[in-house]
Amino acid sequence: MSEQTPKASGLNRAKLYQLVLFPFNNGATNVYYILTSAYIAYYGGVLGLALVFASTMVTVMRLFDAVTDPIIGALIDKTNGKFGKFRPFMLTGNLIMIVSSFLLYFCTQLVPTTMMPVRYVLYVLFYAIYVIGYTFQTSVTRSGQTVLTNDPKQRPLFTVFNLVASMVGMGAIQFLAPILRANVGDYTTQDFFNVMIPLAMIISFALTILAMIGIWEKDRPEYFGIGGETQQKVKVKEYIALIKANQPLQRLMVAGAGCKLALAIATNTAVLCMLYGGMMGNYDALYLPMMILGYVFSAPFFVLTIRTSQKHGQKASLMRYVAVALVMYIGVLVLLLLWNPENPAFNLALYSMEGGFHLTINLYTILFILFFGIGYGAYYATADMPIPMVADCSDYETYRSGKYVPGIIGTLFSLVDKLVSSLSSTIVGMAAAAIGFTTTLPGGDDPFRPGMNWVVIILFCVVPMVAWAATLIAMKGYSLTGDKMKEIQAVNACRHDAVANGMKLEEAMEKWQTIDQLPEQYRA
Repeated sequence: MSEQTPKASGLNRAKLYQLVLFPFNNGATNVYYILTSAYIAYYGGVLGLALVFASTMVTVMRLFDAVTDPIIGALIDKTNGKFGKFRPFMLTGNLIMIVSSFLLYFCTQLVPTTMMPVRYVLYVLFYAIYVIGYTFQTSVTRSGQTVLTNDPKQRPLFTVFNLVASMVGMGAIQFLAPILRANVGDYTTQDFFNVMIPLAMIISFALTILAMIGIWEKDRPEYFGIGGETQQKVKVKEYIALIKANQPLQRLMVAGAGCKLALAIATNTAVLCMLYGGMMGNYDALYLPMMILGYVFSAPFFVLTIRTSQKHGQKASLMRYVAVALVMYIGVLVLLLLWNPENPAFNLALYSMEGGFHLTINLYTILFILFFGIGYGAYYATADMPIPMVADCSDYETYRSGKYVPGIIGTLFSLVDKLVSSLSSTIVGMAAAAIGFTTTLPGGDDPFRPGMNWVVIILFCVVPMVAWAATLIAMKGYSLTGDKMKEIQAVNACRHDAVANGMKLEEAMEKWQTIDQLPEQYRA
């Protein structure tokens, strides 16, 4: 995986450490993503805010991204300073999130309860500042891939390294949260956030530094599209026309939104509290073991998705394993429909500590582990797969129009991604309110309430299954297959070298349009 310049080889390849480290930018933002999607509504309860307001604000603030995303995407495309195009946005974004999180979680509580309107205002204000920082950094995850590598054999590797990095960021919070809950305070207490937030800040900042090291050598003009340093600026009014013409990006937006919605809702802390706590009656004994089992089942799918992507393209890989998840969750759905709290044979059980440790596993649990584990492994391995595919859409745009606009391509995809994933918090909050949780979301110790099983069935199974179906429908017409991407990269590389040697971009675009028109060295 040695690095070669585009001019020397026709391909821009990354070194192994760059492929490993840069995805930690996604891990860094996923730390805050989990905090927001899973716990910020809980913190609204700590502040005494109405549950529906706190959970709905997650979606409202993502609507705010409708303004910030395109603006920041355009800023990335126009940036080419001393510190590169991408690194300034990574560092600045993380620092903004640190400051805004400190203000939100530690300063808002200082406002006395007699001034509740001020708490509401500060909650919204600090949250809005956080959104800006989050957009700064998360935009680079998608747009920065274009300079890292365009090798069709390497780019699928980004998926697995991105999944690992994502797991580090998300997993750190998911593992720490129940531990802190048991030793410091429940999710509904300020004590929990007093420990969790500083830990999250440190983890996210450390991952950001690693990601900056990963992209450092590639954050240079010679990797910025066909034109490099002479790349033409794109006017804001041209963006709409670019997106309308980029059909693969439109389909990928639907697929990415479906994958993200499925992951966001099915792994939501409140949903898992209702499933393992309210329904099954043993949150502490089920949550962590089931999460670990899910990660274990994900491991072989990481390998399978890479092999499939390298051999048949990322489209084929995404569709194949989303279909596996959809089929497996039919089994999960049937098991939850058969759940009977009065019959231990139809309830999840792993172990008991009464009278000493002993296993209590039954056939229902074994089947649940198999269906859930395989389904979770398949969809977790594909949840972030659309991210490296955004780079394919950006390269396609360069191939189609000659424009290098990874910032706007990435942020428009990110906009839809974030709107849909944030919708999960509102859906969960409204569903919880419908069964009586009006002041705070369900916790691990909350007992079963009438209707909770149907809320879990819909949120844990039905919604993700509908999202996966939408993904499969959208990707059926996705044109960027493995063979098509090989042609796109070869044509772009030939044009890049020609422009670097003095040819005008327009002439290069007209002269080389298909792979059979290229010199022999670009067809290999």
